[in-house]
Amino acid sequence: MTTPSAPDMLTLINAQSVALDRIPRHDLETFQRIVSAALHAGQRASAFFGAAADQPGQTDLFIVLAHDNNSQLNLLCTQVEGGHFPSLTPSCPSLHLFEREIAEQFGLRPEGHPWLKPVRYRTSWDSQRDAWQRPRGQAILPGVGDFYRVDGPDVHEVAVGPVHAGIIEPGHFRFQCHGEEVYHLEIALGYQHRGIEEALLQNSGRRGLHYAETLAGDTTIGHATAYCQVLEALAGGFSAVRAQSLRGIALELERLANHVGDLGALANDIGFLPTASYCGRIRGDFLNMSALLCGSRFGRGMVCPGGVGYDMDAARIKDLQTRLTAAEKDTANAVNLLFDTPSVLARFESKGVLPPEMARTLGMVGPAARASGLYRDIRHDHPAGIYRFVHLPLSTWDTCDIFARGYVRWLEIQQSIEFIREQLNAIPAGPIRTKPGPLKPSRLAVSLVEGWRGELCHVALTDAQSLVRRHKIVDPSFHNWMGLAYAMRNQQISDFPLCNKSFNLSYCGHDL
Repeated sequence: MTTPSAPDMLTLINAQSVALDRIPRHDLETFQRIVSAALHAGQRASAFFGAAADQPGQTDLFIVLAHDNNSQLNLLCTQVEGGHFPSLTPSCPSLHLFEREIAEQFGLRPEGHPWLKPVRYRTSWDSQRDAWQRPRGQAILPGVGDFYRVDGPDVHEVAVGPVHAGIIEPGHFRFQCHGEEVYHLEIALGYQHRGIEEALLQNSGRRGLHYAETLAGDTTIGHATAYCQVLEALAGGFSAVRAQSLRGIALELERLANHVGDLGALANDIGFLPTASYCGRIRGDFLNMSALLCGSRFGRGMVCPGGVGYDMDAARIKDLQTRLTAAEKDTANAVNLLFDTPSVLARFESKGVLPPEMARTLGMVGPAARASGLYRDIRHDHPAGIYRFVHLPLSTWDTCDIFARGYVRWLEIQQSIEFIREQLNAIPAGPIRTKPGPLKPSRLAVSLVEGWRGELCHVALTDAQSLVRRHKIVDPSFHNWMGLAYAMRNQQISDFPLCNKSFNLSYCGHDL
């Protein structure tokens, strides 16, 4: 299959906006041919979504294709009239959840989709009305619907959640098992659906930043940065270098706190208490460093449109350097103890394997993708902000198992500490915030950020009056939940808590 030519798609870079009328608009058949060719040639879908068209009964479909090798993003669109369009999922499996979401949000049926279920709430297809609808008199409920079943002698079904024994977010997991061996896992989410994309349109201004910061509470800096970048792109750009450096420091502190916490949680799930205890405390140390930046352990208020909300003086920089050095030593002791223990490796190795081919097919991102040997990192492939001036090596591993997903985190911890140290030693002079101009009319902007779980994607479109008419958000968990389901195949069901923790995906980030 040949690679699509330049006129087929509009090329831009991360954190850039383009006029809507410049985006190539194709008929549906041509659109699908171009998208399929691009995906099979090595590009991947960062976002695929619908937007209301000018005419009733019509829906615009936009896709953002990431060409990682060239640090380019490619855009194209089409229009669907009526309630149907041919599904691309059978030939491009990474689009399966995007098409289900389009069906749920816009009432369009992707014909030929192999498992067309709601993504976040209950709805159904009314064959008489030829449309999606919510059953009359019934509430919108998540996790309601048919589940895939495996028939056969001694095959049994295990249902877990949405209420769990621990203090965690709700999600439903349906296992098809033979004895202890998992044949199939299906994951039903939506219990945390809050209507964030709609709320962003209805509550502009400072309220929008609040929604961005709380999309996924452990990814405050990541989503706030992606949100601000997309608004800044629509307003014509942003170049306060000192603010970019401070954003980078905050983002890497967020990565450190969560990676250290995850390694402690992995240790806890196998009963290795020394590392579990140490990392629980060290995670708090990194959270306190974020509080030193802005007064919030989770980074609330640090990132804002046009820059950052807080600066650092010499005394605060010195304090952060001292804390960073101490935490670096403690983290190394705790993590090396974990990976130097044979009984730990016996539980981590060859469990929950996600091969590179399947990770690529599913469109995996972040540490989970890099642990399957994929070279994907927005900081490297599509740098924006301070990352345009700093080279960060990719942290990958090729065993594709629980060990790999843990070890990639350890590699990234070391790189993030070094990055922060370099920035603290040479924070550029200048303002920390500039006042953004008004949003430009009839434009589309794309913002990608490498959050600690992986790629965060925000796409915003303005109308002729410069109002945002669509704000699409794709959290890395949206890409990666299917990877967890695949990794559990042919595994012992007792390994599910450990495998689940090795991905540590976000329920609310997926549910929005």
